[in-house]
Amino acid sequence: MKTLPKLTLVGAGPGDPDLISVKGIKAIADADVILYDDLATKELLTYAKAKTEKIYVGKRVGKHSHTQETINQLIVHFAQEKGHVVRLKGGDPFIFGRGYEEIEYVNSHNIETAIVPGISSAHAVPALQGIPLTSRGVSQSYWVVTATSKDGSLTNDISLAAQSTATVVILMGTRKLREICDTFSAHGQQESPVAIIQNGTMPDEKIIIGTVSSIYGQAQAEKISSPAVIIIGETVSLSHANWRKELNLNQYC
Repeated sequence: MKTLPKLTLVGAGPGDPDLISVKGIKAIADADVILYDDLATKELLTYAKAKTEKIYVGKRVGKHSHTQETINQLIVHFAQEKGHVVRLKGGDPFIFGRGYEEIEYVNSHNIETAIVPGISSAHAVPALQGIPLTSRGVSQSYWVVTATSKDGSLTNDISLAAQSTATVVILMGTRKLREICDTFSAHGQQESPVAIIQNGTMPDEKIIIGTVSSIYGQAQAEKISSPAVIIIGETVSLSHANWRKELNLNQYC
């Protein structure tokens, strides 16, 4: 007998499959259909039942397999036809993941919804490189911003963040790196430390560290591309190779 229509929005975490929650694994194991994206590692699909239908609906810059509207419609269709749909999304679905849009659409069709939060790359990726987003006496707060506004331009929040003393974490920003650096330079932050971490938490992770004035050239030389997290602020200078060795942060990685 088909289960009642239901959507569970599951945050898969920043990439490392071990960073998903137990509750997220239980949802995957119970799913009748899984709609998954690029940033949700395929290894997580092994927790699903053999008969579970698995459908890729990934969206990356310039490479959208489905529009958001189509994904919304697919969720409703499979929930009504199959039962329990798990929408597996990278990071946390409510942090630049359009999770609320999907929940709102599905709720409008009187389908039960549930949310399993995920670990966001915004804080997990810097942490695993020994970069705290806040540290007493260094930074009292942090911003998490996306680089691109709805019309494709650099978001105004970047300029606002550049005027603060907070640590600034920028997601989906590699294509806007020159503009980001120009904006921070315009606010006198040319020498602020910057880290860019590509493929965070994954075996092919790469990190470069510099300053606002140097990081663009370094990124070009190292061929840094998305997905990557950009961190700007004094807490970046707290990370160094010995920190990881002394605390043995790789013990469980």
